[in-house]
Amino acid sequence: MANWPDPRTTSPGMGGVSTGAGEVAFDAGLRSYMLSIYNYMASGVLLTGIVALLFAPYAGQVLMNETGTGMSGLGWIITLAPLAFVMVLSFGINRLQTSTAQILYWAYAVVMGLSMASIFLVYTGASIAQTFFATAAAFAGLSLYGYTTKRDLSGFGTFLIMGVVGILIASLINMFLQSSALELAVSILGVLIFAGLTAYDTQKLKSMYAYVAGTEMMGKAVIMGALSLYLDFVNMFLFLLRFMGSRE
Repeated sequence: MANWPDPRTTSPGMGGVSTGAGEVAFDAGLRSYMLSIYNYMASGVLLTGIVALLFAPYAGQVLMNETGTGMSGLGWIITLAPLAFVMVLSFGINRLQTSTAQILYWAYAVVMGLSMASIFLVYTGASIAQTFFATAAAFAGLSLYGYTTKRDLSGFGTFLIMGVVGILIASLINMFLQSSALELAVSILGVLIFAGLTAYDTQKLKSMYAYVAGTEMMGKAVIMGALSLYLDFVNMFLFLLRFMGSRE
């Protein structure tokens, strides 16, 4: 996720005083800004899903090696490519043109779809669909909470990021241990952590509008906001699929 400013106490207006008309204009701009983020995020998820469905019949041939016991060279490239796109967007956003950031975002969604096609080799289509809709419902509720709550969620940010690091380390360790109990624990924690991040990121994006409104960073902020929520959604979906999905 991008390291954008996170204002929590700054109120819009001139000199800290907002007129009624100014508040109405600010609220309208905020709604438009958040709607743009949600549109980009939802479109990215949809594009990823379409690409994954179209590529699924060929995933075994492309992603797996000849013996079917591991990843092929091209499979590793496709699997790791999304991380490269996230790194470029996260660390290079200030140097990128808005149009370039948009292209990279859509390219990321496509590559992520190629990577996620592998889930069709492991889980049934019905369980994937069921998990997707469960994730969509949970995401909508959590994001709505993050947008509407008056509670300051900024204190959870560090804890949640530390949790992400923790489950990444645990997942790497379990690649060698192959422990089903540890995998289940990581999956449950992953769902909870990315559920929390959905609410946290939504509130953070909402509060960020005061800084980017009317600036050249507005378009980039929309792209990075969509990327943050996209990552929350996809990771929550994948962790939920681990213990909700029915294996082939």
